[in-house]
Amino acid sequence: PWCDTSSGTPSNIEFIRRINGLNSIDEVKNILFNASYLTLGLGDVYLGAPVATPVDPRHRLVTTKYNPARTWTPENAVGIGGAYMCVYGMEGPGGYQFVGRTIQMWNRWNQTKDFKDGKPWLLRFFDQIRFYQVEADELVQMREDFPHGKFKLNIEEQTFRLKDYKQFLTDEADSISAFKTKQQAAFDEERERWIASGQANYSNEIEGADMAEVLDVPLGSRAFTSHVAGNLWQIKLKLGDLVNEGDVVVVVESMKMEISVTATCSGTVTQILCTEGMTVSAGQNLIVITEA
Repeated sequence: PWCDTSSGTPSNIEFIRRINGLNSIDEVKNILFNASYLTLGLGDVYLGAPVATPVDPRHRLVTTKYNPARTWTPENAVGIGGAYMCVYGMEGPGGYQFVGRTIQMWNRWNQTKDFKDGKPWLLRFFDQIRFYQVEADELVQMREDFPHGKFKLNIEEQTFRLKDYKQFLTDEADSISAFKTKQQAAFDEERERWIASGQANYSNEIEGADMAEVLDVPLGSRAFTSHVAGNLWQIKLKLGDLVNEGDVVVVVESMKMEISVTATCSGTVTQILCTEGMTVSAGQNLIVITEA
């Protein structure tokens, strides 16, 4: 899902093509497979996930992130957010636009040639990452073999010289400028479409504020609200449950983080105003507890 350009379902790859002003899906793929992604950070979302950007500016595809973020992202999904590439180290929420899946960035069990020195993460700062296309069944086998050292990466040692890189940027300045100009025009055009359709300014904050205003909290009860806008990840209790001060009552996912809402009093749950998976706004009432 999210990468199929033929089924009629929403496609991240088609979105990337459009917002970057590219002519075809094949052009997106060519850029992805020709790009050399320079690892500038680790642990972007969790578990050694790289923050990487292409060395060649003409390979820096730009995207927007999901708003709200997905509640589920598969392990080792490859995504682009802004101009950065990330490989998700484990299942969880996420907002990057998908371009595919790959092998593990984190090894839970074994030390191998690629996971060594007691480190369960694969990459180091300034590693460059290159992708190539495989079929689905090939990837399944690679992912089974890789943590056990049965699939070997192709690793080439080299030196990155800033002087040479600056010269490359000078030599290719006209081509780089032309690419960026076309890309920016497509990005602006996409934003204008969102404004025209009303999508650019969508918000549920007003709806959440209305809910807070009309809620009639009985005497001796307290309503607990979400601290942030996000997706309601978990409800930890049910009607009639006894709650102690400090207990977690719900968990909200926002910006790839799980944020707990805790009870500030002890009592009994008398109202549950939310459901798992719903979008919530900052200040929206979620749970009512009648104090003991």
